[in-house]
Amino acid sequence: MTKIAPALIVLVGSLGLGGCATKGFVREQIATVNQRIDGLESRLQTTDATAQQAAQAAQAAAGQAQQNGQRIDQLNGRVDTMQQQMTAAQTKRARN
Repeated sequence: MTKIAPALIVLVGSLGLGGCATKGFVREQIATVNQRIDGLESRLQTTDATAQQAAQAAQAAAGQAQQNGQRIDQLNGRVDTMQQQMTAAQTKRARN
């Protein structure tokens, strides 16, 4: 038992110290993560620009649709007036 104890202490000590990360390892890992973050940030900016363009196009389309709706309403009024005039003219012809 006395011969195993020093070997066991050395083994436990080496395992405990082996878990520490060096500054170089940490910098390497952080550099990798930073590269990924930079790539994602670039993609996010591109996506954001695309979304803004889509929003502007949607707003323009909504405005055009509203104008088209107003024009249709005006044309419906004209058609209704013409239809009433035609009905009145047909009624006059039927009486004569």
